[in-house]
Amino acid sequence: MAGTLLQRIRLLDPASQTDQVTDVLMVDGVFQAIAPDLPTPSADVEIIDGTGKVLAPGLVDLYSHSSEPGHESRETLADLMTGAIAGGFTRVGILPNTVPPLEYPGAIRHLLDLACELPIPQPYLLPWAALTQGAAGQQMTELAELARLRTLALAGFADGRPLDNPVLLRRLLEYLKPLNCPLALWPCNLALVGNGVAREGALALMGGLPGNPVTAETTALAALLELVQEIGTPVHIMRVSTARSVDLITQAKAQGLPVTASTTWMHLLFSTQDALSYDPNLRLEPPLGNAADQVALANGVKTGVIDAIAIDHSPYTYEEKTVAFRDAPPGVIGLELAFSALWQRFVASGEWPALVLLRAMSLNPAQCLSLASDRIAVGRPVAAFLFDPTAVWTVEPSSLRSPALNTPFLYQSLQGKVGQVCIG
Repeated sequence: MAGTLLQRIRLLDPASQTDQVTDVLMVDGVFQAIAPDLPTPSADVEIIDGTGKVLAPGLVDLYSHSSEPGHESRETLADLMTGAIAGGFTRVGILPNTVPPLEYPGAIRHLLDLACELPIPQPYLLPWAALTQGAAGQQMTELAELARLRTLALAGFADGRPLDNPVLLRRLLEYLKPLNCPLALWPCNLALVGNGVAREGALALMGGLPGNPVTAETTALAALLELVQEIGTPVHIMRVSTARSVDLITQAKAQGLPVTASTTWMHLLFSTQDALSYDPNLRLEPPLGNAADQVALANGVKTGVIDAIAIDHSPYTYEEKTVAFRDAPPGVIGLELAFSALWQRFVASGEWPALVLLRAMSLNPAQCLSLASDRIAVGRPVAAFLFDPTAVWTVEPSSLRSPALNTPFLYQSLQGKVGQVCIG
């Protein structure tokens, strides 16, 4: 019998709304006992003093980018997985824009085989199958054939880029409805985006940055919601970034439409004001919102209108990212950093209860994927992590698992660090 006893640990479980200090005994990858003052176990059980620390269910990332296969110079699959574990993630959704893209069953199996061959602790990978060939938004993939991989760990269908053909979008919704497989879409009108790299408004104008209007997101979102109302296919709305979109999603949910939504961690922590530093690591798609957008997104997460926080982890090399702001490829790394940064900003400040953050990063993402959520309960398999909210650490190349360093947090201090991750 191999086990661990956590004494006086703060147990946080959004599924049961539990927030209490207790003892937790884990034996052979299963939660065996949870109660205050558990008796001292046999000598082969490790005892850990959990005073001041947190035990929480493993985090679930809805969508991130794998550079392998195709761009291993940015980051390998092993780097991604060790970084995810270091950040508390036990499940990670992988968007289909690998090289080759995840548009055939063989490509998806190959990615999963690559992961299984690695002799490292790893999260479960949940590949998204491409909706369209080459994720180019022109022709459907073999959706029915790909849907049969659902039992193999397929997350669902998503291109990870805007689908700008309304006729094709309608056909996809009709075709996917009977397949009962999660569908994630990024509402964005590319014609309205133009060459915009910052959210349109006074700040972008003063900073000399081409504007991306709010309507680039909201017109596409409104059209999508009309189609969902007509056809009834459940849809997950990716990368929500504006206050007006939060309003539209609020109305859609009030009408009973089968939609869920996510924003990214960066859109909660930064705004257009920060982008005026011209740090290329703040060049994102969709762009960071204005102050009102940032507030609305945070409130949307707190109230549950925005179901989940996604990481959208996007590694790049130093040479790719160290260019002028408007020329930088959009995206940042985040699997190792997101939970600590969000805890520091929202939980330590008292703005959110801890369970709100965990609901948006563990319970709800699993539900958006139609998967069972990890729970900390007697008899359940262990999929959890320890977190020290008082630990202060500096984000340096030596402290990150990924060779990609495209993050605005580089050489900054964070308070709160993920410790051991346990997967039964």
